[in-house]
Amino acid sequence: MEKKPYYITTAIAYTSGKPHIGNLYEIVLSDAIARYMRFAERDVYFQTGSDEHGQKIQLKAEEQGITPKQFVDEIAAEIRRNWDVMNISYDRFIRTTDPEHEKVVQKIFRKLYEQGDIYKGEYEGMYCTPCESFFTESQLVDGKCPDCGREVTYAKEEAYFFKLSNYQERLEKYILEHPDFIQPESRKNEMLNNFIRPGLKDLCVSRTSFSWGIPVDFDPAHVIYVWIDALSNYITFPGYDPDNGGSDNFRKYWPADVHVIGKDILRFHTIYWPIMLMALGLPLPKKVFGHPWLIVGDGKMSKSKGNVIYADDLVNEFGCDAVRFYLLKEMPFAQDGALTTELLIERINGELVNILGNLVNRTMAMTNQYFGGIVPQGYYDEAADRELISMASSLTGEVTAKMEDLKVSDAMQLIFNVLRRSNKYIDETQPWLLAKDESQKARLGGIMYNLLETIRICGVLLRPFIPETGEKILSMLNTDKCSYEDNTSFGALQVGTVLGETEKLFERIDAAKKLAELDKKKTQQAKPQEKSAPADEKEEESVTIDDFGKIRLVTGRILEAEAHPDADKLLVLKVDTGDRVRTIVSGIAKHFKPEELIGRNVTVVANLKPAKLRGILSEGMLLMAEDGDKLTFIAPENDTAPGSSIR
Repeated sequence: MEKKPYYITTAIAYTSGKPHIGNLYEIVLSDAIARYMRFAERDVYFQTGSDEHGQKIQLKAEEQGITPKQFVDEIAAEIRRNWDVMNISYDRFIRTTDPEHEKVVQKIFRKLYEQGDIYKGEYEGMYCTPCESFFTESQLVDGKCPDCGREVTYAKEEAYFFKLSNYQERLEKYILEHPDFIQPESRKNEMLNNFIRPGLKDLCVSRTSFSWGIPVDFDPAHVIYVWIDALSNYITFPGYDPDNGGSDNFRKYWPADVHVIGKDILRFHTIYWPIMLMALGLPLPKKVFGHPWLIVGDGKMSKSKGNVIYADDLVNEFGCDAVRFYLLKEMPFAQDGALTTELLIERINGELVNILGNLVNRTMAMTNQYFGGIVPQGYYDEAADRELISMASSLTGEVTAKMEDLKVSDAMQLIFNVLRRSNKYIDETQPWLLAKDESQKARLGGIMYNLLETIRICGVLLRPFIPETGEKILSMLNTDKCSYEDNTSFGALQVGTVLGETEKLFERIDAAKKLAELDKKKTQQAKPQEKSAPADEKEEESVTIDDFGKIRLVTGRILEAEAHPDADKLLVLKVDTGDRVRTIVSGIAKHFKPEELIGRNVTVVANLKPAKLRGILSEGMLLMAEDGDKLTFIAPENDTAPGSSIR
């Protein structure tokens, strides 16, 4: 049966600087929705990317003495790296400097001009460079930009304008007839009452005061302004072309099922964008979700406030899944959410360790102890059994309903309600007492099966939200029963399955100790950097034998080697280290060909904390000697069994 298409987008990130954790909430939220829809057997196309034109970028590039293209290349790579740090499963990362996009945007502008929706005039007003928006004096708040609160400057220039007013009544009618088009409800009322009904003014859609943009092909003194350039990405990259209506791929996925955006750019996506689509004769997206902001401490994140938190810093301290969990579960549907380190630690300890981790560890341990690690026969007929089984059986349908409404936090809460009930079920049934009575063996087996199957159902449902954790749970259960159909009834886990190795999902955090460590790091980073001594004058920092003893070095043997699919400098190696075969990602591609490495003995740092490198988890590091531009493997002189200790 052909899968139903599902097209989801984020707003494209502006390439003015490194994104912070508040920016990343949107991409993590969209990723969870995309992953869930794939699980629900939809044909998902998930698009994200970077917005790379505009005056602000041109000015920043000039300040650094580089071209705008060099500037956006660096920032776009940093944005994509941050997306990868958060384990984002996008289908396409787009850039508005893509030549194909630029070509289609020029065609769109020409089409709108030729049919009379765009005309040439002159703009005079107050201009906000960060927001790239013009405002009248009456629209300013205390003389500053009403959107960002920054200073504005007077500007006057020739420009092309888009006749928004021609479509005002049609847009209002559409919004009223499609009550789910703008979500949440409060955002819809804001757009209607504050912007549309008071009257739409024609929109400036070209500029002549800077050059970093897509030229108007029939009037090259003008560059196409951000609204037509950036907003069009949602149709240009799937394959829209005004000359022929677009590709089969475009017709398959458009209209988008949902645009996920920040509430601060809702006006552009629910007024300018729909009117552009109406003018092009295209259907409107089914839904625009203006998500709330992530507040740090007592305010929205900004560099000027000094309260910016970056995703990679949080992931390094707490792990990707823990950060994803917090962002997704603690952000309400319609109100702003708060992030503090204290709350993050509290949620990790309270829900990920106490509820999820504790349930999985207890159940695995009891199954190993009482049934030799083999899934026992199911058996149930008591009230506690029926309640747990009923909750687990209906969970997938209930979560799906929440996800279709984009209520991700509510969906996760449903899963954790079942996990809590499972822990209570253990306390009610007391398997440790039943294990002492051989006549209760069948009853004990039924209880363990109910727990294992409930964990399987929850583990499958957790994968869109905390993917690595969900995979670990299914690996421990040694099951491939993870389809949507498998999850709609109770009993898919096969009796007789030999469980996999138990793995601790999350470590409990000593809050006081962790907060003290983070405060110390923050203080050290805030200190002025002392001028470094010349290289030949630097003193090496001494380490103790205890420091060295913390590093576990073992021998290994390379079994497989291949180029990294997304990085020219990296090779992906499969290395036998005795205890297991590890994946190690190493930046040695320019020194060695993959086929040269098969069978080579190496030395591996075996207890290095795993890290994702361009989307692939690396579980160790190879020791190499560097001599100028030459690399040499540090390895035992004689052939040694993989896993041998090096001391």
